[in-house]
Amino acid sequence: MIQNEVLSRRRFLRQSFAFSALAGLGSLTSFAASKHSGSPAGSSRLLMLGDWGYENFEAQSRVASAMQAYVRQQNFATQALLMLGDNWYGPLPGGVKDVRWQSQFEQMYPKTVFDCPAYAIPGNHDYQRMPQSKVAAELEYAKAGGTRWTMPSLWYSFQFPLKNPQVTIIALDSNMPNPDGKQAAGVNFTLTPAQQAEQLTWLEAELNKPRTTPFLVVMGHHPIFSNGPHGDNKILVRDWEPLLRKHNVHLYLAGHDHDMQHLEFEGHPTSFVLSGGGGADLYPLLIDEAQRGPYAQRVYGFSDLEVTPELLTLRHLDEKGQLLHAFTKQPDGTVHFIS
Repeated sequence: MIQNEVLSRRRFLRQSFAFSALAGLGSLTSFAASKHSGSPAGSSRLLMLGDWGYENFEAQSRVASAMQAYVRQQNFATQALLMLGDNWYGPLPGGVKDVRWQSQFEQMYPKTVFDCPAYAIPGNHDYQRMPQSKVAAELEYAKAGGTRWTMPSLWYSFQFPLKNPQVTIIALDSNMPNPDGKQAAGVNFTLTPAQQAEQLTWLEAELNKPRTTPFLVVMGHHPIFSNGPHGDNKILVRDWEPLLRKHNVHLYLAGHDHDMQHLEFEGHPTSFVLSGGGGADLYPLLIDEAQRGPYAQRVYGFSDLEVTPELLTLRHLDEKGQLLHAFTKQPDGTVHFIS
């Protein structure tokens, strides 16, 4: 059982939904208050974090240690890790053979605790040539075998858990060309416009497939909406947000801004979750949770997603494994706030 999950309906009611440019689209999401009573039988768990592969990995070590202690304390088997991008800041000169793979991934999140696939997506820092492409090394490392690192391509989908899946997860590459349609060049680069169009066509096709699981989740490194310094992403708002709404996607998971967030928009079926506190230097929030929330905090941490056929439970934890914020979501889109 998670300790100190305190009902906080009053805190959410302080939030104003007037900020949402999407308000009035029809209420697919309803809100109610609930107290979580512990892990139900037969639930599956995955942990997620973004922006973790910092060159000075003191904070990363603290978060990783908290993740290990949390799993042991709660006594559950982690069935997947989600690595939400910015996996490598700074040089990765040895490519697939660089020592950082061992020190900052294999040993930092040890198989003895996390004996499961680590599903990864690229962030903007992965899209750097120092001098070689780090994202190319990540794709190659996944193909080399003998690792939990799972990144079969720049975008892909999978189901969770592997046995009796309850969630379809679509993993995307959110590194978009510039708004003028030109690919970034030099040390920092992006998808090409052709790749951008190819991925969007693929995403639409994936979302149009008959759904075989009660829940649908999309993850990308860049948030569509964020209270942090990067703000809302105009390209993703244009291209991805209408698809999430059309297909009633339950969660959109991201990193990029170095903080923890949970944003809800009235009438929108998707809960927007940001877990970017994996170890890189923290960013200030530009929009307070009292203005747009229900939750946004400048803090190191990770997130826990618990899944049953009837319920998703998302928890944000800090670098000591203490609960910061939590909510549940039902297949019909109903959100209950736990803390």
